Amino acid sequence: MSISPIGWLHTLGSLPAIPLAAYMLVKHGRIAPETRAGRAYFWFMLLGVLTVYPIAHQPVSSIVATVTLVVLVLGYGISRWPAAKRFGKYIETVSLSLSVFLLMIPTVSETLRRLPVGKPLVTDLKDPLLLGVQGALFLALIVGVALQMRALYKRRPVPSPAGR
Repeated sequence: MSISPIGWLHTLGSLPAIPLAAYMLVKHGRIAPETRAGRAYFWFMLLGVLTVYPIAHQPVSSIVATVTLVVLVLGYGISRWPAAKRFGKYIETVSLSLSVFLLMIPTVSETLRRLPVGKPLVTDLKDPLLLGVQGALFLALIVGVALQMRALYKRRPVPSPAGR
């Protein structure tokens, strides 16, 4: 299975988002849009998402790309919405964590279905190895978001008592 030029642009363009996400998750405990790494993550993710549409072979690929685009834009845009002041950081964090999950699901699927070249580890989308890795990613999302919410809650400013 050869890769088209737009396929290469998609693959190489979105690939930097993975180490950027890992770096921010370790350093900040979340995707931090206000950082240089956060801004780079946005542009690499956007390139990856937008280049899915011309190369998608299955309808589900376009659906995943659209959901990824929505959570990416929501995650980066929520802080600009004044009405979201109280819960904005929570929505931002959940949205951007979901964007990482939606990046990793097709990444592991394609990697396991293409490598090693000529004898891939997975040949079927229902392969137990693939389903296990996808399940582990889902578990990481659930546990990770719960830990992120807890950390954000603990960091929130505590109002000072009146009159003190």
